[in-house]
Amino acid sequence: MNATHQNTQFETRGIELVLSTTFERDQAVDQMKAFIGGHGLSDCVDISHSADSSTATFKLKEAYRKKWAPEWNTNRLYETLSLGGYQVKQDLDKEIVVAMLLATIPFTFPSYEEFFSAVQIRHHVVMAGHLAALNFDTDAAERPEDYWHYDEEAGFLLNAGKSIIDALIKATQPKDIEGAYSFSCYRATEYVILLSIAQELKAVNPVLLKRLEERSENRAIRSGEFHEVFLKEYGSIEQPFPMKYYVPGDRVWFRNPDSRSSDVSGYEGSWVIYLGHNLFTNFWKRDQPFTLETKCIEVFHWKDGAYLDQDGELQIDETIVESCVAKTLADPVSYQKTLERMMRYRDPKGVYDQGGCIDTSRESPRLVCPKTSDIHIPN
Repeated sequence: MNATHQNTQFETRGIELVLSTTFERDQAVDQMKAFIGGHGLSDCVDISHSADSSTATFKLKEAYRKKWAPEWNTNRLYETLSLGGYQVKQDLDKEIVVAMLLATIPFTFPSYEEFFSAVQIRHHVVMAGHLAALNFDTDAAERPEDYWHYDEEAGFLLNAGKSIIDALIKATQPKDIEGAYSFSCYRATEYVILLSIAQELKAVNPVLLKRLEERSENRAIRSGEFHEVFLKEYGSIEQPFPMKYYVPGDRVWFRNPDSRSSDVSGYEGSWVIYLGHNLFTNFWKRDQPFTLETKCIEVFHWKDGAYLDQDGELQIDETIVESCVAKTLADPVSYQKTLERMMRYRDPKGVYDQGGCIDTSRESPRLVCPKTSDIHIPN
């Protein structure tokens, strides 16, 4: 699998607007042109229409793709586009839209409004990812009691009448980092993404936001159900994204390719949010986000921290992992060798062979606008 996919041939597919009438399409194209122009990209984008005129496609011209993102590597867009940090909304939105215009698997929307909301949600995800400060614990978990209460079967439930936006902010963005609440990395990404969806629902679809709050008072939407209800997965082992292609706001998985240490709960892999600027969330040390390179090196050294405790249970000693990471970062030869081992597509589930830690897919939120949302919250 890996030998084949390392050399996959990619093609820019960009953003597609699929609309039912010519009038809707023309109106949406004009809105997209204005958005693109507002970010100084008018001359950089090819616009085309399908034979039946139902689909308008927007993609970055090849000359700009080669200049800004060779081999579809979006990690350096902030350098090649001279973009500021995530606090500069215009710059963050530009990094998001340029990355989307580079997509090798198209982002498809049924309206301009859904595209615009998708960009806003990604902006919210990046902001929430930067601000999240949590403690890592796959067993214990707690939430602020003025907003949440725990049910053994239903999970953490929103207190009646409370704002889910306020509740998620308080759970993930504590004023006192020393008092940060405990999460697994998977649950942390769920809260960050749910907060961002809820923030956009407040702006464009308050009815669905109310439905979300009502459900959250009765049973948590989590794990597999969360993925099905709120997220769309792009890419697969058969059709992977380029290895260094990420859009700010993506949820990303880094797989632990070591069969032994991956048996430790919480170390099967690492769920993170791509923040742009070649940064990925570090929920446990928010002032020390990972780069693609340092994330690969951290996951590589999990194997070195594995040990059996007094009960014969396999555990990970994080202090050993941190020491090994520091040594590798200080040794150019070891650094390059480790990256060569890890920057490969992951093996399929259950296989531990020559694959690395790079996943072939990315996850992002579903549609949110009233007439076109595909978020269906079950009873």
